[in-house]
Amino acid sequence: MTLFGDGLEAAMQKAFTRPAPKSAGAQMRYLVKQLKTTKAVAQMLRISQRTVERYVKDQIKKPRPDLAARLEREVKARWQPQIRAKAREKAATTGGIVIDTRARLGYTAPIGSTDQDRIRHLTVALPPQYAARLFDAQEQGATDQRLQEIAAEALKEVYFQDGGRRAGSLEEVRFTDIEHLDFDL
Repeated sequence: MTLFGDGLEAAMQKAFTRPAPKSAGAQMRYLVKQLKTTKAVAQMLRISQRTVERYVKDQIKKPRPDLAARLEREVKARWQPQIRAKAREKAATTGGIVIDTRARLGYTAPIGSTDQDRIRHLTVALPPQYAARLFDAQEQGATDQRLQEIAAEALKEVYFQDGGRRAGSLEEVRFTDIEHLDFDL
């Protein structure tokens, strides 16, 4: 994943009611339970089936760093799917999503206005329709660039235009040089 994809995923993980398994053996057992066979887990993690079986039996306790990262990522991607779906549904229908970013923001506007980019630190609550668009795009495998465009559109409407009350002639918002990005439900 990427900056926006990882940020959305981290926001979803904040909704979890129980912590995901921490040890390699517990993570491997969880994946075997989810995928039904050790062979499927082995293919997904790009290791041998025998290695998976040894982790399940706690014969191996400490995975290589690259395997540990893949293992944790796969477990968290499958952890508490119902809680994840409820949090996503709530954000997309009623709650919206909060974006906290420090980035270079500017806009394209008619001649005579100040449209120079500058570093801004914003914490903005985005309406539910933008949360829905972000999550739908992420689910469909959108690139980080596309997620960034959706976030820029949201910031244009909510921050720069204040829901249509000001700056009605803005054409485009530039959202670049991202130093910090965080989402919250």
